[in-house]
Amino acid sequence: MNWLDDIRWDDQGLVPVIAQEASTGDVLMFAWMNREALARTAEIGEAVYWSRSRSRLWHKGEESGHTQKVQSIRLDCDNDVVLLSVEQLGHTPGIACHTGRHSCFFQKYEQGQWVSVEPVLKDPEHIYK
Repeated sequence: MNWLDDIRWDDQGLVPVIAQEASTGDVLMFAWMNREALARTAEIGEAVYWSRSRSRLWHKGEESGHTQKVQSIRLDCDNDVVLLSVEQLGHTPGIACHTGRHSCFFQKYEQGQWVSVEPVLKDPEHIYK
């Protein structure tokens, strides 16, 4: 039996993935993987996701240069969520979000509204060409 068969894939053949920074424990992003993306991630040691908007594999950093070196791959107790422990690399280290921030979870609920609580480390105009 293949290790990928242990995963409870959804009806679209996807599993949710959380990318967590190994050094800080910060949750950097949430994404999806299909079997091919997870197998490729394990093979090359860098995060490869399934882009639902592009309908294709997405090697994190292929456009921005902000790659994720995978330290470990874990599976939750229900076998339906993957946790990647990663080192966030790139031209401007520490940027995981397409908005130029450290984490995609930069908005915090405060008094009935969402407030940005993390700075933009690099303008996305200078990241994506």
